[in-house]
Amino acid sequence: MTFRAAVITFPGSNCDRDMAEALRIVSGQEPLRIWHGDADLPDGLDFIALPGGFSYGDYLRSGAMAANSPIMRAIVSAADRGVPVFGVCNGFQVLTEAGLLPGALMRNARQNFICRDVELTVTNNQSLFTARYDAEQLISIPVAHHDGNYFADDETLDKLEGEGRVAFRYSEDYNGSQRQIAGVLNAAGNVLGMMPHPERAIEQAHGGTDGRALFESLIGELVSA
Repeated sequence: MTFRAAVITFPGSNCDRDMAEALRIVSGQEPLRIWHGDADLPDGLDFIALPGGFSYGDYLRSGAMAANSPIMRAIVSAADRGVPVFGVCNGFQVLTEAGLLPGALMRNARQNFICRDVELTVTNNQSLFTARYDAEQLISIPVAHHDGNYFADDETLDKLEGEGRVAFRYSEDYNGSQRQIAGVLNAAGNVLGMMPHPERAIEQAHGGTDGRALFESLIGELVSA
């Protein structure tokens, strides 16, 4: 099995090692580690991950400065070619700021930092990232964010739901996200952004393994393609 993944590190990323370990554990292969200042990606990548953290200290809008890092031009180009791209937490924020996903991530409704396990519903189990979950399956995944309140206008929200692009939904209102949206896909289905951290729910030692199926779905679908 050949699976070439890359994990992007921005100044302030703090979950890049978690993401790299999750990919290594599930795929059996070490992912490449790419610094944000690089202008190019290696040829032949199967997958790109944008991890969580506080890129550039989140001193502007979360993810806004990272969206202008040199490597992002190459990532946008790769996504446009169909390469799967996955952004978690701050990585989700970067994807929206870069225009790869619609909407924006705002300050949590109660202005508080949330760090806990939350219950999600798998809203779409027909995607590259969710194929090994059951439809409407309830899963427990950790969150750790201050700016996880997903916002989009009603027209965009209706389009996302009508096209099956809401991948995950919170089972209750944790942070004020519109329609309790926790993760969304792009129109082509090869870009996923989500606030919860599936890379922190890979092994029983983490307290649960509900995040593992996401990586198994992705790797299984790509290797069998």
